[in-house]
Amino acid sequence: MAKKIAVRAKDAAPLAGRPWTRSYDPGVPATLSYPDVTLHALLDDAAESYPNAVATIFFNAKRTYLSISEEAWRFANGLRKLGVKKGDRVAILLPNTPQFVVAFFGALRAGATIVPCNPRYTAPELHRQLADSGAVTLVTLSRFYPVANAARVGTSVKNVIVTNIKEEMPPLLRVMFTLAKEKKDGHRQPFKGDDGAVAFRDVLDAPATPFDGGTRKDDIALLQYTGGTTGVSKGAMLSHRALVANILQSRAWFTNLKDGESSGMAVMPFFHVYGLSVVMCLAVQCAASLILEPQFELERVLKDVQRHRPQMFSGAPIIYNAIINSPLAQKYDLRSIDACMSGSAPLLVETHRKFVELTGARLVEGYGLTEAAPVTHCNPILGEGKQKVGSIGVPFPDVEAKIVDLETGTREMATGESGELVLRGPQLMDGYYNQPEETALTLRDGWLYTGDIATVDADGYFAIVDRTRSACRIRSRAKR
Repeated sequence: MAKKIAVRAKDAAPLAGRPWTRSYDPGVPATLSYPDVTLHALLDDAAESYPNAVATIFFNAKRTYLSISEEAWRFANGLRKLGVKKGDRVAILLPNTPQFVVAFFGALRAGATIVPCNPRYTAPELHRQLADSGAVTLVTLSRFYPVANAARVGTSVKNVIVTNIKEEMPPLLRVMFTLAKEKKDGHRQPFKGDDGAVAFRDVLDAPATPFDGGTRKDDIALLQYTGGTTGVSKGAMLSHRALVANILQSRAWFTNLKDGESSGMAVMPFFHVYGLSVVMCLAVQCAASLILEPQFELERVLKDVQRHRPQMFSGAPIIYNAIINSPLAQKYDLRSIDACMSGSAPLLVETHRKFVELTGARLVEGYGLTEAAPVTHCNPILGEGKQKVGSIGVPFPDVEAKIVDLETGTREMATGESGELVLRGPQLMDGYYNQPEETALTLRDGWLYTGDIATVDADGYFAIVDRTRSACRIRSRAKR
């Protein structure tokens, strides 16, 4: 059965004249048609179209899209029993696990807004995010429960849903984990008897009956916290509409993906918008398998690449450096990877060269930021001679970008002159939660002011020359 939520081009006349569209890979349209759907409709579509396709691989245990979807419905109904209603905030404090996928889509189906939280947060850091977002429910691992329970004090959090990482492991590994890890760390059920604490498995006792949570595309799906210019965490309000748009833009760019057949490594954390959108949600959009890594452990990642043969790999320079500098990398076959992306920091030329030699792939660079859900630019993936080293590439389909003067932010700079990079497109945030002044500084007349200093050449390739705010660089690699 063909998927309903797919990349569909539309009349390209408004954007076809942009210089950068001439550099697009074959098959990448200048503009797309965006369906009137919510973010969780991606899982509905995948489960209906490819029910038996593998959705997650976790310590070699596999779950199908039908299985994940049914469990997400159980979680959605379980949240309703706990009193979660449309618009409520559900915070997720989990590593990359099947439980994250289930909780994420289940909470969206219940009408909630997701607040992803970094599992490395201290109790005060987590407290601030829970308090600012107004989260009423928190989903976490048993090992994080002491921090989560301390952080919820003085917030609106009524329920803490607790899971154990071993619950999704194969039976034998589950037993070994219990004996070797839990006995040592003592975190089997630290929440028993605590007010408002409930086991993840008990929430899943609810029926898998679908229902309409009342969510529409313009509702906020995600409160994604970002430092921005001041270093003070702000909640970027990302709508269902914005996230679906960026996922479809990414899917249009990666023309090598195949519905129901592709697979990717999920090393980048889902609590970050890049890992959540371009790794997890993009995989769901094309019913691809997610090889879940709860944390970066080098040999396990290398073994999983060789064993499961992923085509996509998303990481950060620290990960690539660890791979190329370890003799373990020579023991494993990593050449299944078709496209490989790097974000969070610049990737050194030497790191790039060595990783290319190891995997047979080539590198292109891109750019994005949380406020744009997140990707806005990328070098062409497949086009020979179209990559420009040192540039962030060209704008995605339907993204407009220009360089403006730093004084007024209204005068467009000439080709080659530096200024602030500003963006317009269907994936922009609605603003910062409860921060109207910051919102007014960042969103002006429909344009997102990135705070990054950049230039653009005659072909429409942009390059960052300085930065005044935090932004996410994305680097992509594709096989020759």
